[in-house]
Amino acid sequence: MRQSIYRLLFAFQAAAVTLSFTACNDLLEPTPAQQLPDDKAITDAGSARSATIGAYDRVQAYYQLNWPVLGFLPGENVRFNGTLNQFLQIDQNQLSADNVLITEAWTQMYQAVNAANNVIAGVPGVNDPLLPVAEKNQLLGEAYFLRALVFFDLGRGWGGVPLVLTPTRTKENGKGVGRSTLAQTYDQVLADLTQAETLLPDGTTRNRAVKSTARALRARLHLYRQQWADAETYATQVISTSNYRLATPYRTFSTAPFLSQESVFELTFSNSDANTMWNNWFPSALGGQFNFQPVPAAIALLNDPAVGGSRSALLATTVIAGANVTYGNLYSRSAQRDDPSYVLRLAEQYLIRSEARAKLGKLPEAIADLNAVRSRAGVGPTTATTADQLLLAIENERRVEFAFEADRWFDLVRTGRAGTVLGVTDQKRWLFPVPFNDLVADPDLQQNPGY
Repeated sequence: MRQSIYRLLFAFQAAAVTLSFTACNDLLEPTPAQQLPDDKAITDAGSARSATIGAYDRVQAYYQLNWPVLGFLPGENVRFNGTLNQFLQIDQNQLSADNVLITEAWTQMYQAVNAANNVIAGVPGVNDPLLPVAEKNQLLGEAYFLRALVFFDLGRGWGGVPLVLTPTRTKENGKGVGRSTLAQTYDQVLADLTQAETLLPDGTTRNRAVKSTARALRARLHLYRQQWADAETYATQVISTSNYRLATPYRTFSTAPFLSQESVFELTFSNSDANTMWNNWFPSALGGQFNFQPVPAAIALLNDPAVGGSRSALLATTVIAGANVTYGNLYSRSAQRDDPSYVLRLAEQYLIRSEARAKLGKLPEAIADLNAVRSRAGVGPTTATTADQLLLAIENERRVEFAFEADRWFDLVRTGRAGTVLGVTDQKRWLFPVPFNDLVADPDLQQNPGY
């Protein structure tokens, strides 16, 4: 998925945090390195296609390490096994505005927004017989979907953020935009998803957006906004599509050649475009660094036949110095280095619909959706009978189902349960800090309270 076109638009000026943590003490500052004239960047079918792939590449960059870490490490399933302060801050829910991972994630995400903005701005003006209208609409739909995904992630991480909707070609372009509210940010996500759904084709592609991809993200958006009827409607549209089904057994959704029928959207890697996330999970005896370790409570849940069922496959064990050591096994392709980044899965759509139906008082239907996920994992039906019991059961199911994905922290924040479950009672800490460098560069950008 690596393409050169967007390396011409933006480049990192400082060293980045690498997957092997060799440069974790450097701060990132995005600086335009070279610029293409506005009328030259996207001019024909080839450059339009390359620019769209470049937008996926930018999203891939923040989903490779930083976003999953920000989703699972502040929760209670995983601990950081090291001394690097920027990771310890995340693990201990004590972030600072100069945290390297926060800075890099924010930078990468706005680079992804800019890549999508360039496609949205440039593709409509392309007049090339090799780019038919249907394909032009598809490329635009993909760009709108990707921008929606990034703004959604920015919103759930930072709250309201600057809504940059046009290409940024100089340092000055993005200044003075100011922060929108979270409601306005989510409104923009909805507008982009609505446009994407109109433009995208139906299809079975799982590593590029189609109509169902936009609908799945929209179901998640409505869940976060507590718009229960809409969340149920859009999750149902995805679940009802014959292109998707829950993978059985559980582990097959993350087994090569990937792109299983459970996958609604994942980001693809290859040996030449590597995902080395496995390196952070594997013990040193297996060539890894063991930076992220499942905590004993999570290991017990996953290994409990009545709770984890076949999801125990997310764990593996090796012997080190005569003792069994358990490690996370979601990312396991150490030789091929082609584990995908998982963004949208059908199991989530079932649990979104289950939660929405529980909130709407449709308890039998909500129980059926929850049990569909449990049954796939070889776990018996839920014993929950009341709405409150069912909502807690869904929360616990999500903890196990998405144990090492970018999910747990954001779930507990959106439901207001981060204080009760994690002890993070200061709600100002439920949002990430805006990077210090960006505050210095743009006086109109405001910090989140508490930082």
